[in-house]
Amino acid sequence: MKKTIFENARIFDGVSEECRDGMSVLVEGDMIREVSASVINSGDARRIDVAGKTLMPGLIDCHIHAYFSDLNAKVVDGRDAPYRTAHAIKKLGHALDCGFTTVRDTGGGDYPLASALADGLIRGPRFFYAGKVLSMTGGHVDYRTPTEKHHHHGYCSCGSMNWGGVVVDGVDACIRAAREELRRGAHFLKITASGGVMSPSDPMWMNQFREDEIRAIVNEAMERRTYVSAHCHPISAIRRSVEFGVRCIEHATLIDGETATWVAERGVYVVPTMSVIFVNMEVGAQLGMGADNIAKLKVAAGAAIEGLEHMRAAGVKLGFGTDLLGSTYNQQCREFEFRSEVFTPIEMLRQATSIGAEILMHEGKLGCIQADAYADIIVVDGDPLKNIGLLAADGGNLDLIMRAGEIVKNRLG
Repeated sequence: MKKTIFENARIFDGVSEECRDGMSVLVEGDMIREVSASVINSGDARRIDVAGKTLMPGLIDCHIHAYFSDLNAKVVDGRDAPYRTAHAIKKLGHALDCGFTTVRDTGGGDYPLASALADGLIRGPRFFYAGKVLSMTGGHVDYRTPTEKHHHHGYCSCGSMNWGGVVVDGVDACIRAAREELRRGAHFLKITASGGVMSPSDPMWMNQFREDEIRAIVNEAMERRTYVSAHCHPISAIRRSVEFGVRCIEHATLIDGETATWVAERGVYVVPTMSVIFVNMEVGAQLGMGADNIAKLKVAAGAAIEGLEHMRAAGVKLGFGTDLLGSTYNQQCREFEFRSEVFTPIEMLRQATSIGAEILMHEGKLGCIQADAYADIIVVDGDPLKNIGLLAADGGNLDLIMRAGEIVKNRLG
C-alpha cells in the first residue's frame, strides 16, 4: 500500500488554535495512520518536506449545486443532463483546485455523478448529495411559472419533476419521495421550508409544507439514520423547521438574535451562504436575473451580515457554504472574504473543516488531522489563522492538495 510521510509540518488539526510545529504525518492508502512530534520511520514511504508550512484538513463546502449551470433554473432544466454534467465537471474540478476536498450538494446531485467521482472518471472532491429537493406545489423548487398547468405526478417526466427537485403534496407523497431519494443513494434529505430568491412564484416570507408533511419526511430520514436539511430564509420557517425535527438550516438569512439563541440551544446546525447573495448583487443583473428576483435578493443582502452577527453571538454551530449558481462558481473562495466581516480566521477555519464534518456526520473522519481520518489534506504557504485571505485566492497559496491519499497538486517536491 502506498505510503506518504509529511515532515516538518505546522499542523492545524481542524479545531485547536494552537498549531504544533515540527510535526510528521503518515498517510497509508487513503487514511492518516499516524500524527507524531517525532520522526516517523517507514522505509518504503515517500517523504515530503512541508518546510514549516501549515498542513491542515481539506476544506468542506456544505452548500453547492453541481448541476446548477445557469441562474435561471428553467434554463438549467432545458439544457438537459449532458450540459449539466459538463458544467458539474468544471465546477467540481475548480472546487478541488481551491482546496475543497469535500462538497455537500444540497439539491440535484445524484448517484451517477457521485459514482463518476468515486471511480475517478472525473476529478473533484468527495461528494455528499441530497438528491432531488422536496418542494410543495408553488414552493421554492417548483420552477413552473404561474402560466404553466398544474400536474401532480411527481416521478413522471412532467413539470412536477425537474433537474433539482420534485413537487410533492400530502403526507403520503412526501413519504414516497423521501423513500425514493434515499433509495437512490441520497446521504440526507433536503426540503424547501420557505420561499426563496430565485424561484418564480413564492415570496421569501412564505412558510412551506405542513407540520405533518415535514415530520413525515424527518421520520423517514431518521429511520435511515440520516437527517433533513431545510431551505429557510425567514424566522418563522427556521423555527417551525427546527420544532418539527430538521437538523440543519440552509441560509437562515433573516434570522434575529432571539431565534439564533433558540437555535443554538437546540444544537441545530446552520449553513449560511454569503457568496450567492453578494456575488449576485454584483453580477446578477448582467447574467439575466429578473427584476422580481433582484428585489428579493436585495432583501437578503440587507439582512445577511446582521444574521451572521446574531448567530455568532448566540454560538450557533455554523457550516461553510457558498450556493453559487451558473458561471459564478469560480467565486467560491470569496465566502471567506464575505464572512471575514464578522468572523475571526479560526472561526472560519472550523466552519470549513471540523463543523462541516459534523454536519456530514463524519466527525473524526473528515475535517481533521488525526489518526484514522481520511487523508484529505492541504498545505498552505503561510498562516491562515492570521491571514484567512490565503484561502481566498482560488488555490494560489496551496502548495499541496491531497484527496483520499492521492496527491492532486504538489509544489513541495
